[in-house]
Amino acid sequence: MSVFDHSEFDNHEHVAFYHDEKAGLSAIIAIHNTNLGPALGGCRMWPYVNSSEALTDVLRLSKGMTYKAALANLELGGGKSVIIGDPRKAKTPEMMRAMGKFVDSLGGKYFTAEDSGIAVTDLQIMAEESDYIAGVSAKYHYAGEEANGNPAPSTAYGVFVGLKASVEFGLKRSLDGVSVAIQGMGHVGYRLAKHLYEEGAKLYVADIFPEGLEKAEKELGATVVAPEDILSLDVDVLAPCALGAAINDQTLPDIKAKVIAGAANNQLAREEMGELLSQRGILYAPDYVINAGGVIDIFHQRMESSSNEALRAHIEQIGDTLKEIYVRAKKENTATNRIANVIAEERFSNKA
Repeated sequence: MSVFDHSEFDNHEHVAFYHDEKAGLSAIIAIHNTNLGPALGGCRMWPYVNSSEALTDVLRLSKGMTYKAALANLELGGGKSVIIGDPRKAKTPEMMRAMGKFVDSLGGKYFTAEDSGIAVTDLQIMAEESDYIAGVSAKYHYAGEEANGNPAPSTAYGVFVGLKASVEFGLKRSLDGVSVAIQGMGHVGYRLAKHLYEEGAKLYVADIFPEGLEKAEKELGATVVAPEDILSLDVDVLAPCALGAAINDQTLPDIKAKVIAGAANNQLAREEMGELLSQRGILYAPDYVINAGGVIDIFHQRMESSSNEALRAHIEQIGDTLKEIYVRAKKENTATNRIANVIAEERFSNKA
């Protein structure tokens, strides 16, 4: 099947495949739209079942990055890269160098950064082969702490800001005492849990790996839940912070939360899920809006002049953007994801 015929192809500008047998690398880079600027998007390494699954993921993720950059008021386009393989077993320095060469081959049309399965140390190895690797050095941190290039703290803070704004709008209350189910205790999920714990939220957490769960249970008083049960808990807020498509035809009927606000990309299995959530009285924070803290961080690290305060202020705009979307969605009786799409398209299409 041609890429052009793929169900997730959305007028992508460039899709490139790369294979280096010696380095063990099979990877795809997708650039969706560069009307606002060069494409930026993280590199994800995941044990995809096959190349078709990897292609679906990279096409969806790259499109999401275009919309994310537009609604975060960034002069950037959207792109993404995926590596097929288990990051816990198959990753090697040789593979990361090969990935750096792949990124470099696009000549600056695409900048990559950290994503699931890829650490700052991996990016540093990629940077030996390319100048188009973001997140390998950093000058600013939203909280004034030492910056190491990892955008996860900013992503988590942005999701926290957005979740708080969503609770204020949808539940008319503060976070104190609010029950939150977090699916995924990775770099972002755990940091989000910590922010919520400090605000007095009651936490329920799940993951397929035990490390983050043990830490959340011990340090944050979180209740550990089986992965298959986390989405159906009777809680106020559901925060998907793992892989995409958590909200689908199978899971939707059992969701009891009245707010969905999490870090995962492409949380809706299909766009129509937004209307179904709205019909059930569930307030949905469009994922590419609420999880934009990381790309905002990377943007500020690439600026010639910024500051910790400017980075924090920019991230905190996420809450205002979400409230704008919620008000407009309510006024127009339209799903929040549809409204977010319209606003984003108005911004990047006008630059064509």
